[in-house]
Amino acid sequence: MDSVTKILGLLMIVLTVYIAFVSRPPIAEALYRTVWPEKIDMLKIVTLVGGTVGGYISFAGAHRLLDAGISGEKALPMVARSSVTGIIITTVMRFVLFLAALGVIWHSGILNDNNPAGSVFQIAAGNLGYKFFGFVMWCAAITSVIGASYTSVSFLKTLHPFIERNQKIVITLFIITSTLIFTIAGNPVRLLIVAGGLNGLILPIALGVILIASGKTKIVGTYRHPLWLKIIGWVIVLVMIYMGTAGIIQSVNGL
Repeated sequence: MDSVTKILGLLMIVLTVYIAFVSRPPIAEALYRTVWPEKIDMLKIVTLVGGTVGGYISFAGAHRLLDAGISGEKALPMVARSSVTGIIITTVMRFVLFLAALGVIWHSGILNDNNPAGSVFQIAAGNLGYKFFGFVMWCAAITSVIGASYTSVSFLKTLHPFIERNQKIVITLFIITSTLIFTIAGNPVRLLIVAGGLNGLILPIALGVILIASGKTKIVGTYRHPLWLKIIGWVIVLVMIYMGTAGIIQSVNGL
């Protein structure tokens, strides 16, 4: 599972970098607007943050390390390296994908509302680009399916020994059920936005619980979480709660 995820993640980045290169985005303008945007949209920020580090993603790495027998204060350097590497790679992927879309729009490309990401690849590199998009989406989808299913079942297996003994079967049933729900619900673009928004609301709750747990000696023993990290963490919790609430209000007013 780990090897497949690494290989597919690398292929996703390489193909998306190619599309970003051929779309010729205005790099200087993009960098400038990254720190000085013309407009701040709460809903879009919450959706983007939620889809990047919210939901199951907050726990997937930790659960995988625990299952691999990596735990305790001695493993902190490995945990920190793993989390930082994951965030950096995800950030690079987000920026590259954004630059690809920006380049297409900047040169008067018109995106398809039903498949905006696919049309970015198609406009930038023709039919070959569209095939690249299919492969990139498959990589993103299959790694998310593996991660989300594994993490969700890793929560459930603590409820009853039967689930732990039959973890592979339960994961398979989880994937089949999710597929059926997705097929029935339809409209993948809208589902993706809704999922990102919900994950953005889950993030401050999950982070708040982790920050509280980090101060409980029954859970962390003699470990003392750095005060500056606690302060930054609680600031992020409050900011995400505010932005999540504002995003919901914005979406309701837009209906």
